[in-house]
Amino acid sequence: MGSTTTKDNIYSNIHQEDPSITPIPKRVLVIGGGPSGLVALRNLVEQGRFETIQLVERRDDIGGVWYYEDPSKFEGETPKKPYWPSPAYKGLIGNVLPRHVSFSGAPFPLPPNTDEGQPYPTLTETHAYLKGLAAPYVASGRIRVNTEVVRVEERAWGEGWTVFLKDWSDEGRGRETTEVWDAVVICVNWYDHPVWPDIEGLGALRNKGLASHAKWWRGPKGRKGKRCVVVGNANSANDIAAQLASVAEVPVYQSIRRRAFPGCPYLPDDRIQMVKPVVKFAMKHGDGGTFDAYLEDGTVLTDLDEVICGTGYHPFPDFIKVLERPQLHSTPGYDGYLGLKEEVYSTSDRQSQDILTKHVPIVKDSVHPRRIPHLHRLMFYAPNPSLAFTGAYFSLTPFITADVVSLYISLVFAHRISLPSSTAKRLEYERARLELVETLRQETQNPSSFLSFSVLAMGEEGYIQELRGEVVKVCPELDSKLLVWGPELTKEIDGSAAVKIRALEWLKARGGAGNLSLKG
Repeated sequence: MGSTTTKDNIYSNIHQEDPSITPIPKRVLVIGGGPSGLVALRNLVEQGRFETIQLVERRDDIGGVWYYEDPSKFEGETPKKPYWPSPAYKGLIGNVLPRHVSFSGAPFPLPPNTDEGQPYPTLTETHAYLKGLAAPYVASGRIRVNTEVVRVEERAWGEGWTVFLKDWSDEGRGRETTEVWDAVVICVNWYDHPVWPDIEGLGALRNKGLASHAKWWRGPKGRKGKRCVVVGNANSANDIAAQLASVAEVPVYQSIRRRAFPGCPYLPDDRIQMVKPVVKFAMKHGDGGTFDAYLEDGTVLTDLDEVICGTGYHPFPDFIKVLERPQLHSTPGYDGYLGLKEEVYSTSDRQSQDILTKHVPIVKDSVHPRRIPHLHRLMFYAPNPSLAFTGAYFSLTPFITADVVSLYISLVFAHRISLPSSTAKRLEYERARLELVETLRQETQNPSSFLSFSVLAMGEEGYIQELRGEVVKVCPELDSKLLVWGPELTKEIDGSAAVKIRALEWLKARGGAGNLSLKG
């Protein structure tokens, strides 16, 4: 059937009928043992009506980015399994106050230096908090570590998902297994994919080992006397520059496009020189080890030794393979408003899935703007809501957000909260958000990278409050446990920048710098 699609009717032409949302799952798998995965497991167990719920984690301990695995333990021996490093580093201090990294019903203990002026949890303290949350589920066998998910593959409508795994335990030694789950919750992948800036010559520096990303920052050790430039001015870049200033040749250059986001405070430092954006890197001929940086204003920084990019991450779970739906997955990618072909189906979700056989990645590099496409409310895969995500967004309050989001997912899976009745209606959220973000970016001069589809910052309060309201309507007993995301909490979060400045000053007065613990 031929049809002309426009920006206005693209979504309304998809799947006009939907005989049913997926049935209540009996078996639910959570992938990822970081904070969002752990709270999702807890909420599924406590609020769902499911027979089997398990969590798998590829590393040998839970904690996600808060589990620092010392790379030196892999030195001098043939690795028995892959190494998946956390972007955290030894001695890291967090940027979120204890109240905002507390899951409902499980308050975070106050750090020991709170009264002195350092109220932020360290890496070690946060990992210990998460270990405590996970303990009963480890004991009951609901958490499996050393279990890597290689691929998640969509099955026919109502038949769930095939999950391909590797067992990296001492006994498993990478043995491959296959399992079938009715529903899957994805709680991984944001920090697996660093964003590199589009700067001429950066690729050549990466090939020479002269450029790195904050993902691999492990502290300033080994950079004494080096001439360094840091790209970016969010939390990671600010911390890296501050830590470099104590050991590298000064000034340490920090290349920025705009004023820092208010939620990313830093201490001014005479040893750090803010400079304009880098437009080109060029290797020095003859010495083989240094390079120059050409800035937007014509300035040239010469004889540099290293560039470190604190330019963020993006979600890219391409290990998830969904059934190809020609009306959504056009070649070359799912660009713009989904890149739909002119041919669309008027058949129902169930009927259209009966004829689908080919699998494609749920996301491709060509997706623009960067995001996991086709998600309802940044959570549910619209054509098949038995696949859900807790980390398709970037949040200023990730623990609070993951708690509410996973509660919402639990209640949807249990059919206690309803989703829109068709794929077309479930895709309306994505269209509206795409249009909103594009409008705001066009209206904003030099828009921040925080003004993007996958970042909640601009509407975090409204997003969480709306979900929270639906959750407590079904489970009123949770009203007293969940933080109220409203003006008071927003004011508290906005005011935390001043608290962070005082904490950095406290640390500096004791010989520390850039969020690096004195014990680190």
